[in-house]
Amino acid sequence: MPIPRRYSTDAIVLSRFDYGEADRILTLITPTFGKLKAIAKGIRRPTSRIGGSLEPFAELTVLLARGRTFDVVTQVSVGHAWLNLRDSLESAATAWYLAELADRSLEDRHSAEPVYTLLKRSYELLDAGMAPGRVARWYEMHLADELGVRPEVDRCVECDRVLEADGRFRWVPPLGGVLCDRCPGPPHDRTGLSLDGLKLLKAYQRQDVEALSGLRLAETTEGEVERAMRDFIRHVLERDARSLAFLDEIRTPEAAERHERHDRAVAAREAAGHEVAPAREFAPAREPAPERELAPADEATIGGRA
Repeated sequence: MPIPRRYSTDAIVLSRFDYGEADRILTLITPTFGKLKAIAKGIRRPTSRIGGSLEPFAELTVLLARGRTFDVVTQVSVGHAWLNLRDSLESAATAWYLAELADRSLEDRHSAEPVYTLLKRSYELLDAGMAPGRVARWYEMHLADELGVRPEVDRCVECDRVLEADGRFRWVPPLGGVLCDRCPGPPHDRTGLSLDGLKLLKAYQRQDVEALSGLRLAETTEGEVERAMRDFIRHVLERDARSLAFLDEIRTPEAAERHERHDRAVAAREAAGHEVAPAREFAPAREPAPERELAPADEATIGGRA
């Protein structure tokens, strides 16, 4: 069905860059028309009527007119803005990472409703305060599923044997998942996966996302699964996401200390009754609550194997 000359759609901004003196080129994901490029003319001028609405981390309704190179944004309304996730620098950086994965996974003008729904749900979870790392792992796992490359975590990818709890496991993304210790392959010291790591990968595939937020997990297990899923996504997309460098940088202890100093300065100004200058778009208004130390996961906690 041909797209009409003018059309309206829900959309989320995946990326944007300035163009010319006052314009901006946007990459949008829409449920019906897929990923598309659009131009917002004059949006950077102070008098622009849509400048304050066409922002990331919001579900928008946009009216577009078909153009030769880019469709032209003529009207925007904000359906829902996920403002809380912007208060945490890590949540905002994670949101950019998820948007980049969606951008790189989709072809232009192909239906993208499942990925749109997945990204929207992930933003809702970040906005509600769920740990950004867990939202990212859940998103990565389900994005891989939507792309038809669901990781195999129940059977060996080579011999098809059911993975037993007393075995040794290797995580091999080029093969599509977990390799048992009976099959030849890369050495365990480079690709080894712990039993708890395997259980957590299964949990990200099967459990409701609300249940994932309440899991009691060892920090080492979460780190192991983060590395495993990043390796898998890198293999699927054939390169690392550019936004990962910034995400990793703001998670360092030095960055956390800077955020804490920022928060103390803001609190001091507020206490003194002075007006606080508006924060930059993704500067944290408050630091994310530190995760409490969690007990090591056991089979009952993270779902066991099928």
